[in-house]
Amino acid sequence: MTSINHTISELEALFGERVSRAEAVRRHHGDDLSYLPAMLPDAVFFAASTSEVSQALAICNANRTPVIAFGTGTSIEGQIHAPQGGICIDVSGMDRILAVHEEDFDAVVQPGVKRKQLNEYLRATGLSFPVDPGADASLGGMTATRASGTNAVRYGTMRENVLALEVVLPDGQIIRTGTRARKSSTGYDLTRLFVGSEGTLGVITELTVRLHPIPAAVSSAVCTFASLQGAVDTVIATMQSGVPMARIEFLDEVAIEAANNYSRLDLKVAPTLFLEFHGTETGIAEQAEMVEAIAAENGGEGFAWARAAEDRARLWQARHDSNPATRALRPGSATFVTDACVPISALAENILAARAEADRSFLRTKINGHVGDGNFHVNYLVMPGDEREIAEAERLAAGVVERALKSGGTASGEHGVGLGKLKFLQREHGPALHSMVALKQAFDPNGIMNPGKLGSFS
Repeated sequence: MTSINHTISELEALFGERVSRAEAVRRHHGDDLSYLPAMLPDAVFFAASTSEVSQALAICNANRTPVIAFGTGTSIEGQIHAPQGGICIDVSGMDRILAVHEEDFDAVVQPGVKRKQLNEYLRATGLSFPVDPGADASLGGMTATRASGTNAVRYGTMRENVLALEVVLPDGQIIRTGTRARKSSTGYDLTRLFVGSEGTLGVITELTVRLHPIPAAVSSAVCTFASLQGAVDTVIATMQSGVPMARIEFLDEVAIEAANNYSRLDLKVAPTLFLEFHGTETGIAEQAEMVEAIAAENGGEGFAWARAAEDRARLWQARHDSNPATRALRPGSATFVTDACVPISALAENILAARAEADRSFLRTKINGHVGDGNFHVNYLVMPGDEREIAEAERLAAGVVERALKSGGTASGEHGVGLGKLKFLQREHGPALHSMVALKQAFDPNGIMNPGKLGSFS
């Protein structure tokens, strides 16, 4: 490989001070929210335009220098880590909202635009972008990791909400995939190929996303249960009955204890569902009545309503703050987080098994999730650097994934693969993995894009 210093020198000659070798900058760009130790790039380039990304990639490709794209660094499985060093291309400064087409329900944005920024911009239009992973992530990063979140049960994931992309390929070529049309029957669906590719095929520099009307009425509720089984059975029955839930989130006792302490709530410490209904006043009243009856049959203790906007915001902020709230239960700890997604009929057995395994362990564990679509998260509190605790968390997390795969599910519903879940891809995809390798080699024959991640298999 050509010397990394030669690549950095070429980039510095073109872009000057926007190329940084400072350790603090590199460390910020070589660490995410995962349990994995930081893996630093050799330099960081702060890109300002698609043409600059193209120039930088062409240089890196010619020199066989690894490239890692960076948005906000909120990934959770080591997607932005640089195990082989190289150049991190930071696109966070490419944060312009280029167009909003209200009549067509779409917007065109640069990859550094964050979801809260877009929704603030849309406030006066009556539209919103509903994909909500919790962190205020960049839309480029959300696309690259196929993010979802609390609203996915109704509005879908990034897969359903990205219409078109502009992508710079490893050799610097700029392509556009998809259109603003709502459907097409022409050619390979390259847009969906790049959604979830985790920066291994190219760098996303522009995206067109779907927008959705803000509902006429919104109401949220909390319902506690005598047992975890009752809460999960309520979710399953609700989804099977066809109620169009906007959000239906599960939090176990540990999550509720943490939320009470951290967010100053006063909820009963018990298995709990957070629910939200969207529609007309009449429609959501009918939906709520149906779900409340289902909950009562499964040991639910009745709905506590949050109808005012500020009360709903406080409730859902507490849900989004669940991870820092849980860490606060054990000062100095980190969360070793895993997620899995299973068919809705297998949800109860998988969550109950994860809870039973955790209860037999010495680690304190929280379970929560976007259970309306079968996606749940297990968080193990570990002390950084404690090899015994990390090994135990790895063992428990592997069990969560193995049970999900046996149930016809997936190793990750929304956290993605990164470095943390590479080991499960063979078990989940089998011979199809060879097709992923072939795609990687076709797009990136020199193997520079986020090496050691998706598509980098022998």
